[in-house]
Parts: sequence; structure tokens; C-alpha cells
Amino acid sequence: MIKTVLKTILRLAVFVLLQVWILNRLHLFGIVEPFLYIYVILKLPISISRSHGILISFLSGFVIDVFSNTPGMHAAACTLIGFLRYPLMGVYVEKELAAHVTPSYHTFGVAAFMRYAATLTAIHHVALFLIESVSLFDPAFLFLRIFASVMLTTVCIFVLEAFHVKRRSND
Repeated sequence: MIKTVLKTILRLAVFVLLQVWILNRLHLFGIVEPFLYIYVILKLPISISRSHGILISFLSGFVIDVFSNTPGMHAAACTLIGFLRYPLMGVYVEKELAAHVTPSYHTFGVAAFMRYAATLTAIHHVALFLIESVSLFDPAFLFLRIFASVMLTTVCIFVLEAFHVKRRSND
């Protein structure tokens, strides 16, 4: 249990630093913004209680908000995906999973993990960009930002997960 907690804290620290120092400065074509820190929320162990998952999700978003000067936007979006994470696991994973596992290609299966990650990424980005825009003044541009950012973040998550699986199989 302690090993899982330490691994989660280390993963959160690495991804928050990556997000704050590098990815927050990356705005492709003024439209696409990758939010790779949500990978930590996606990879929370199944054994973690729903309330702890929501709390960790909120704190992840809050830390990003503090460093990004976005008052509550990331915290709200992360809390939402932390809340919806468990029901989505039940929808996409048909088999009974051991409590100590984390969501991955190996434990969920490739297709189920991809649907799980893509759905939570889309929910996060829709919530985040809707909160940021406050209005639907330019819905076409808003949709383009959401779609492009979801695609980039999802592809990055898939690549990260593929390297994680490959590295794990080489050990």
C-alpha cells in the first residue's frame, strides 16, 4: 500500500512539473493545448476509494490551477473526472479486476483502456474549456479547441501507456 501511495505521489509530482514547466507553454497553432497531467488520475489504483480518488483528482487540478493562474478551472474538471472514473471503469471493463491493479493496457485490455482514457480525457477537456470560455460566443472555435486538444492529449496518453507496457515487459 505504501509503495502504491509513494508511486502515485511521485507520478503526480513529475506530471505536474511537466505540465507547468513545459506543456502549459505549448499552444499549437493557438488552438491545441495538451493536458497530460490527467494521466495520473487515469492511472490511480482501482483499490483506492472513490472519495480518495476524487480528493486526489481535486488536489491535482488545484496544484495546476495554482501554477497556471487559472482559478479553479482545472480543479473542477479534474474533480469531475475523478467522480466519473469509477462508473466508467464498470462500463468499459467487463471482467472482475483485482484491487491492487491500476488501469492499463494489460489490466483492462487495449481497446477498453483506450475507450476509458479517451472518454475521461474528453470529459475533462469539455468541462475545462466550457468553464474557461464562460459563454458559447464562438462555438465553432470552442469545438475545434476541445476536439484538437482531446486528440493530442489522448494520443500522448496512449504513447505513454505503450512505453509503460513495453518497459514493464522488458523488466
